[in-house]
Amino acid sequence: MKVVNLAGGLGSRLAEETTLRPKPLVEIGEKPILWHIMNIYSHHGLTDFIICAGYKSYMIKEYFVNLVLHHSDVTLELAENRIEYHQRARPPWRVTVVDTGVNSMTGGRIKRIRDYLDPHEPFCMTYGDGVADIDIREEIAFHRSHGLKATMCAVVPPGRFGAATIEGHLVTTFAEKPKLEDQPINALVRDRELAAYRHNGFWQPMHALRDGMPLEELWNSERAPWKLWN
Repeated sequence: MKVVNLAGGLGSRLAEETTLRPKPLVEIGEKPILWHIMNIYSHHGLTDFIICAGYKSYMIKEYFVNLVLHHSDVTLELAENRIEYHQRARPPWRVTVVDTGVNSMTGGRIKRIRDYLDPHEPFCMTYGDGVADIDIREEIAFHRSHGLKATMCAVVPPGRFGAATIEGHLVTTFAEKPKLEDQPINALVRDRELAAYRHNGFWQPMHALRDGMPLEELWNSERAPWKLWN
């Protein structure tokens, strides 16, 4: 199963950081938040990623091209134009980076990557700015069990985020705050094709600079709940 990561927005509420780099490359503990997200999915056996890039997409491409360089010690034989890598960090990932535009909404980004998806296979989708300790294997099993078209992971969010009404496992209303492109989700709600997987554990987005500070503290103190991997 593939994992789609929405990583193309401007990240204007993190302007202190995103004037220099795209939001998914903003760091927690000297590692991009995108790296943290991908390790969460990889821990659950999902290693085939499609990155929906946009704003400064070339930086995301360069990050993955140089991933081993970023996470390894190196010896440079300058006269021979040769690099020797030590303690190589080679995650078992397959990564497709697609430029889906700077101003595209969620539906537009998904439409842009449709040729990279199997129409007969479900896929996971997440944003490039939040971490959680969700049991993704269990969520996928839940999705396959109910037979509906889509499953949304439901958490209890701060008031500035969207709200869903859930009856049993069915999402009956959904309102996004601030209102963006919620038509595809509301179409699923209207057709009673959207289920809710309830997550009562840790979930934290990094929409603003104030959100990143507690994540950094958790990581540096080795108490990060989302660090499920070794």
